[in-house]
Amino acid sequence: MPRVSFYTLGCKLNFAETNTLQRDFEGRAYETVPFGEAAEVTVINTCSVTAEADRKCRQVIRRALRANPETFVVVTGCYAQLQPEEIASIEGVDAVLGAGEKFQLFHLISEFTKREQTQVAVSCIDDVTTFGPAFSAGDRTRAFLKVQDGCDYSCAFCTIPQARGRSRSQPLAETVAQARSIAAQGFREIVLSGINIGLYGEDLAEEGTLLDLLQALDKVDGIERYRISSIEPNLLTDDMVAFVAASRAFQPHFHIPLQSGDDEVLGKMRRRYRRAVYADRVARIKSLMPDACIGVDVIVGFPAETAAHFENTFHFLHELPVSYLHVFTYSERPGTIAVDQIGRMGGAPIPKQERSARNRRLRMLSQKKQHAFYQHHVGETRPVLWEGTAHNGMMHGFTDNYIKVQRPFDATREGHIADVRLGDFAADGTLIAEDPAFVALV
Repeated sequence: MPRVSFYTLGCKLNFAETNTLQRDFEGRAYETVPFGEAAEVTVINTCSVTAEADRKCRQVIRRALRANPETFVVVTGCYAQLQPEEIASIEGVDAVLGAGEKFQLFHLISEFTKREQTQVAVSCIDDVTTFGPAFSAGDRTRAFLKVQDGCDYSCAFCTIPQARGRSRSQPLAETVAQARSIAAQGFREIVLSGINIGLYGEDLAEEGTLLDLLQALDKVDGIERYRISSIEPNLLTDDMVAFVAASRAFQPHFHIPLQSGDDEVLGKMRRRYRRAVYADRVARIKSLMPDACIGVDVIVGFPAETAAHFENTFHFLHELPVSYLHVFTYSERPGTIAVDQIGRMGGAPIPKQERSARNRRLRMLSQKKQHAFYQHHVGETRPVLWEGTAHNGMMHGFTDNYIKVQRPFDATREGHIADVRLGDFAADGTLIAEDPAFVALV
């Protein structure tokens, strides 16, 4: 039986697409083996959100070839779409597939035989108009379901529209059917994934909006939990927040990109909201769901971000009742507005040492925010979905509002949702679950 290995960099959407490619290979009688083991084919799904992501992609390609010099290397994903010739120039790479070619792999490559010439199949991103369905499985309890791809926004720091194309959505009926299939496979939770999920349905004429999709998915039997992976604050409506608050299965957990807490920087980033809108969204969520977990994306070191601008961001986040931060250090990406117009952004780039210092300050703030959020809920009883992977004899799970908890491993609990009392902090910062009388809710 031929073997294939996979390596994925980047976002959950990439993982969903890799898992779909894996199922395609297995449907053709390939055995999936861990990355680095002997395999006839190695598929690397890349990210290009930062220069560091590009570097890691090149590093992974070389690692694959060192471990297995005869493997047929296929590179796809965002880096492949943006820099195909750069990847093709790496000795040992056999095929480079763009965003429009990713799911045509078996149509484009008739046999996995190494040749001197690298096969490059990368369409102009403007010609990529189809939606490639995908989902990935995590621990047999949670699935990441791709419902939207691409982005119609033009943020100054971002290459995603160049790598993924315009926004396109999976039709509502097909998404619901896929959710039913995922439920039939025994998954309890679905995370709705996309590049700019708030744009869902805008390309589907009268077929449905994101709110319509949420309402339809809430009725799917067998799925006990849904989460929305990330949604822009200007696209998160009052109706959506109210629906989540009242729904059967959507959890009190939101991840909302901010990027900067300073209005001047937001303007130069070409974001479609200002901090007052963001604060209003957080207040609206907390008014209806006081226990909700709210995560935030923020970028430090953008060219226009002075020390005063950063302090505005820090203090804005310090005062907001949010639960954790994902902090990114700005990275110059060729072809973006920020790089092309850096002189008009307000001067020279922020020194990398200063970018790192700002990143550290916000990560420390994130740790304090998350600790305070967890501490607030110690002693409460909340439902936890237990995952099956053991780490040092312990198993982990998440509450409805995304608090990570642990307990001694017990295989009978895997995939079950049970009420637990949230105990004290463990050494790794999670909470210890106190549930001596285990009763599975589902």
